[in-house]
Formats: sequence, structure tokens, C-alpha cells
Amino acid sequence: MLVVLGMVLALVVGVPAGAAPAPGASDKGPVGWDVYRSIDGLARMRPGEQVKQFSSFDRTGNNDDGFVGTYSCLRQEPNGDCLLADARGAGEISSIWFTYQSTSVAAIGRITIELDGRVVLQGSLQDIVNGSKGAPFVWPLVGNSADTMGGAVIKVPMPYTTSMRITTENNPHFYHVTYRQFADAAGVRTFNPGDRATDVIQRLRGFGVRDPKPAAPGARAQAAAVDVPAGSAVAIPLQSGTRRITQLNLRLPQVIAAPGLADDGRAYGAGGSSFTAAVAPDNDGVRITRRIDAGIGEQRADLLVGGRSVGQLYSGPARAGGGWMDQVVDVPADLTRNRSQLQVATRFVSSSEDVNEFRYEVHSLVGGRWVRTDVLDLGHNHPNEEAVHGYRVDGQRWSGLRRFRYPADPGQATASEAVLEGLRLRLTFDGQTTVDAPVGEFFGSGLGKYASRTLLHSIDTTDNGAFTAWWPMPYARSAVAELVNTSGVPVTGGSLEVVSAPDPGVAAGLRDGTIGYFHATQHRGETVSGQDWNFLTARGRGVFYGVTSTMRGSIPPGQNQLNYLEGDERMYPNGSASPAIHGTGSEDFYESGWYFQDGRDGYVEGVPYAMPQAGLVSREDAGDGCRYVCLNAYRLMIGDGVPFGNGIEFDIEHGDRSSMPADYSSTAYWYGLATPSMSQSDVVEVGDDASRSQHGYSAPGETRESLTSTFEGKRDRTPVTGTTTSTTQPVTFTARVDQSNGGLRLHRVSDQAQAFQHARVFVNDRLVGEWYQPLGNTHSRWLEDSFDIPASATAGQSAVRVRLEPVAGAPAWSASRYTVFSQGAPPQPAQD
Repeated sequence: MLVVLGMVLALVVGVPAGAAPAPGASDKGPVGWDVYRSIDGLARMRPGEQVKQFSSFDRTGNNDDGFVGTYSCLRQEPNGDCLLADARGAGEISSIWFTYQSTSVAAIGRITIELDGRVVLQGSLQDIVNGSKGAPFVWPLVGNSADTMGGAVIKVPMPYTTSMRITTENNPHFYHVTYRQFADAAGVRTFNPGDRATDVIQRLRGFGVRDPKPAAPGARAQAAAVDVPAGSAVAIPLQSGTRRITQLNLRLPQVIAAPGLADDGRAYGAGGSSFTAAVAPDNDGVRITRRIDAGIGEQRADLLVGGRSVGQLYSGPARAGGGWMDQVVDVPADLTRNRSQLQVATRFVSSSEDVNEFRYEVHSLVGGRWVRTDVLDLGHNHPNEEAVHGYRVDGQRWSGLRRFRYPADPGQATASEAVLEGLRLRLTFDGQTTVDAPVGEFFGSGLGKYASRTLLHSIDTTDNGAFTAWWPMPYARSAVAELVNTSGVPVTGGSLEVVSAPDPGVAAGLRDGTIGYFHATQHRGETVSGQDWNFLTARGRGVFYGVTSTMRGSIPPGQNQLNYLEGDERMYPNGSASPAIHGTGSEDFYESGWYFQDGRDGYVEGVPYAMPQAGLVSREDAGDGCRYVCLNAYRLMIGDGVPFGNGIEFDIEHGDRSSMPADYSSTAYWYGLATPSMSQSDVVEVGDDASRSQHGYSAPGETRESLTSTFEGKRDRTPVTGTTTSTTQPVTFTARVDQSNGGLRLHRVSDQAQAFQHARVFVNDRLVGEWYQPLGNTHSRWLEDSFDIPASATAGQSAVRVRLEPVAGAPAWSASRYTVFSQGAPPQPAQD
């Protein structure tokens, strides 16, 4: 049964949204700090760039991804440093991740980042990820092992116009460097470490609480009641016209928070604590929710706001074995209205032992509804979050990690999980359904109502707390939201609010293919031995921006029950046989380390954490619907979103060589259109004499050989035989191209036995850049890589003469095939 509901409309003042086009050249996404200032431009297509990665992955395809650093250095530099990343041409460092020990990366020593021949960052890696360098290298643009449960990250976007190099003093063992490669330097300015980007830092520090997009004029909210009988669906028509959805807000009061969780906190005796909390200035009151361990009895503490007492917090008698309790105090409006911040404090009164606290949630009453405006997750694993809130504790007696449960009715907990898994959100734009996912996983939690806090979606686990998403969702004419109830549990008393804003540029952008529709692609199933789990396989053009993943292990006790994490992510763009991203482990992909390990509390594995773009939401052990050990994690790739012009495959192993049994589910977030943005124009088979003659192919001093080897990634056990050539002399050939092209992509199949192959690229005798490939592999020798040629060198031409001049001193230039793609395939018209 399908029920169509009307909605109530209301003008929303100052709701972040946006229709502004992304800054920078038209064929690139935002560059530098505009990556985070222009999140409203995520729908923009990026045909003039590629995303690639250097990492320590095992070149043999096994699991030696960094344990002893076998493959961690591209080479040793003359001064003994380890070269991690090396690129030529214009681009941007997007994301850097390390792990060494679960508590420290100090052993890696000094890191040096050179852009365009100038050192822009140098110092102790540990100090840098601790934030000691100062802005812009501060939390959450950097994070240490406490922030990430075992990893270390640098998320500062660092653009360059001609070159990039990253070295470390010592072998780093496990690492990833993800970077963008541009066809040209138009719109690119070299990273300036003196730009503190304080606006970006403040925006990111509001992750999971505030919309990170700029405000959109004319934004309106539509609200509808959500009552969906089991086996039924409701369809909610949204405002028509050329618009952009800026926020989804779903409330399901019957769904309770998952009862079990781990959290770190602090306790004090005579003394107290204090912090600063953000609130909405137009509030009609503020609600403060405080999590404590009720296993300590008779805790009494006064709660003060602005120095005035607003209530006393009392825990009651000790709960045997410990357990979570939420204490809630409503603060009257006369203390909170017209303020954007409150000074909150607690003062010890009495206790059987001490007074503890683990987390604060702050809500503002706005328009008759409680809206979350701040979160303070405190404890020794959250020093940066504490510092940002000015958190202070006096008379501390304890700090540490606890795993407890909230009191909950088992039947209600089971029904809540069933609703989150079985109630599906479907969004249809201009007649195309592009979102179809369970509401739990879509908003960030696939195992129950756990607190999920990311840059673009969140789950508030307080009573009737909202499920919120801030992904921009453009449409040209019409949009429909559906809630489809496959859970077997009637859904009653819920509500859905959709905020959208007019955007006159959307219709033209969808029509000419410069922007795409928002997609959330979900699937679930048992893993298959020897077959990687697929996050996304899509055709056409688009940009992949991340995934929420739910991993239900099927490994019984007595074995390593988290062994399914020993699996690498691999991303194959545009039909390439070689992965452009090849990671080192599942928790590494989620920017953690050592099975999400808290090395400060007895090396506990599977400890949740939250950063704007990566985190572990929850762990369940043999209960709450989990048979063995289950994990729920997310990874957003805002700075390192993966563009594709002719399809993408993004996979992850489940265990070494996908050998571990599990039940996986994932929801991938991306933008795209069904039509490709590039098309094949010509192919030069270097080992075929007829093809060489047809293309006027010339390569003096060339040698030929037959090569039987494999590609890296999922094909690393499938031998391929072909002819390869190599030369240190210029290579020239003529290729057909689409006369209406917007640039070219030159795709090469080669032998990568020799690393650091390097050639200057000329098109019709014009130098257009340097094709530089520092990667090498003597085990899986076949490699596919690409070089982008800007439209300024090719527009209006039906054929081009390509010349590749190997650089003196570099290894011989290898090739087996060149495929030429023309950028600018016809776009897809928006349809009803």
C-alpha cells in the first residue's frame, strides 16, 4: 500500500544550504580551503581531475601492508629519509593517515612536505597530529591516536601547481597519502601555511551538530507526520521547481537508543567541572543531558549556568555492576535567550565515592522543538574536544573507559533495531529514484540507534533525538520522499522535515551535466570467499564521497573474531584494471588503527570514536542482535572525493584476500548522472604493427618483450600475457579525438617493474606537462595509469600528435597500449 501525504511549509531563516557554484576552474572541484567552504557544491562533476593514492600496501597482494615497513618507502633519499609520495604537475594533497603503535607515531620522527619546491610543513609528526604546530594544523584537521583510536591524520588540503613530495625521517610502516591530480593549474594557488583558515576550523568543529554548508536564501521547511503500518509505504511530495534539499530531519519517538556502549570519562571529589556550550540565540530554553555511571551511588552535584544554580544532579542508590544513566536539566529561558554560548559548571556536593561524567548533550528549544546545538564527549580519549569546549575538571580522582548498558526493555530494543533496519528511505528526483537505504544506516548507524556524528549526517540518541542529514540534493522539477516499512513493526508518531531552497542554476547544471543527482546506494549480504565486498559499482559520471558500513562477523569464539578487518579497500575508476586507491586494512580505511584500539585502557579493541570524516559508531558482542562481533563505521571523503567519468568500482576485502565470513551491509554516498563524461576516441596497440602504422607510431631505440604477469588488486592472481615496449627515446603517435572535446585523458597499460618512469608530454609540439610514475612492482607488473591533457591544448581538434620524451636518467618508458578518451560526452536531460 502506498499512501501520499501532504506537508506543512514554513519559511526557514538562515538555514545553511546553497546554490553557489564551486570556486576554481570549471573542470575541477573546489581547491584548497574552498573544499570545506563550498560543501554546497558537492554535486558538481569533476572531469578535469583524478584522485590517486600512495600507500604501504603489500605489492604481492598478501597482508604485509606495513607491519615491518617492507613496501612503505618508494625509495630511500640520500639523507636517509623515506620517500612516501612524489607527484608532478598541479594537484592537491587531500588526506594523510598513519599508524605505527596504537598510542603513538613518535617513532616515525620528522615529516617534511614540499610543494612546488618549497617546504610548507616540517616537524615531528607526533607534534603535528597533536596540534602543536597551531592553526591550520589543529583538531579536527589533524588528529592523534586518542582522537582516532589508533591512527593519526592530517586533513588540511594542500594544493600545488608543479610538484609535491612527502618524506619521513624513519620508515612509517603503515600510511596512506591521498591526493588529487589536475589537468592544469588554472584556479590553483600553492598552499600557504600562514593561512590559519579559522572559519573552516570552526565549521568543522561543529560536525554532527551544525550544517556545514553556507546559508541559502529562501530556504523553506516542509513537515509531515510519519505513520507507516508494517508492509506499507508513505510518499511525501516535496516542493516542485528547480531546488536543492539542504536538510533532512527524521524523528521516530518509538525508537530507543541502543542500550550498550563504551565511553570514556572522568570523576572528581571535592571540586567540580566546567565548560562552554553553544546554544541557539533564539532559544526558549536549553536542555542539558549528562551521562554518568550509576554504579557509584548517592552522587550529588550542583549544576550552574552563568554562575547561577539551575538544579542538582542526583544519581540515587548505587546500581549493582554499574550502568549508564542520563541526567536531564532544563535551563529557563531567562538565563539562555539571546546568548550563543553558556558557561556550564558542576560542583561536588556529596557521593559514596566520587562524581563522574562521560558526555554532555546540549539542546536549544527553538520553535517548540528541541534542537541539538552542542556535544561534549569528554574523557582522556577526547583531549581536543575538551580543549575546544574549555573543559576543566578540579579534584579529579579517576579517568578511564567503561562498557555499560542503559536499562531498556528487551522487546522495545529489538523492535527499535528492526525499525532502523527495515524502514527504508527512498528519494526520487525528477522521476529517478537515487536513494534507497535503511534509515539507520543512511543516517550513520546500522546496528541500532547509536550516536553517529559526522560532517554530513548525525543521530541524536537522546529521547526522540533526530536523525539528520545535510547532503545537498539538487533537482530540476520534482522530488518525492518515501518511507517504506519492511520491518514488520508499525511505525507511529514519527515526523519528517525536509528543508529546501530555490536554486535557479540546478536545472541547467543537470541538463548540461556539470552537476549530478545525490545517490545513496545500499546493499546487504553474506560475504563470498575470494570476492571483495562492493561498496559501489556505477556507470556514467560522478563523484564518490563516502560510505557507512555495517560489518557483522561470522567468526566464532576461539579465533580472531575481528579478522575480517584484515582487508584492503581498492578503487577502480573508469574501468581501469589497476586500483587508483589501494589501502592497507579496513580500520585503516576508517582512519583508525589496530582494530580501532584504545591503547590507553589496556589495548581495548573496537572502541567508538568520532571525527568529521571517519569514525567507529559502535561495537556489539554476542548480543543486541549480533551473533559474534559486529562493527559499524563510516568514512567520508570530502576533500578526497573520487571523480569518475565512465564508471567506478569501489571494493573492500573482508579479511586477507577476502577469506573471512561475515554479513556485510553498506550505504555509499555519491553524486552522478547515468551518461559518461568521457568517451573512447582511439586506441594505439603498441605491440601491433598495423596499429603502429595506422597511428604513425615511432619509438627509436625501442625494445619489445612478451610479458606474462598480473595487475594489482583483485586481479593479482589472474595472469595476463601481452607485448610491452620500452625506450629512452621520444615516443610519437597521432590519435583521433572528438572535435568537441573538453580535454583528453591518455590512458596507458605498461610494465611497472621499473619505478620512477618519467616523460614530458607534448601535444602538437606544445608541452602540456610531465607524466611521472614513481610506483613500481616486480610481482604484479601490469599497470594502468592516466594522464590528463587540458582542453586548452586540444579543443576544436579532431586529431592530435602526441610526443612523450623520457627524462634523462629515468628508467626506460614502458607501454603496451595507449587509449585516448575525449572529455565532454553528451549529458543526460533531467526527466520527470
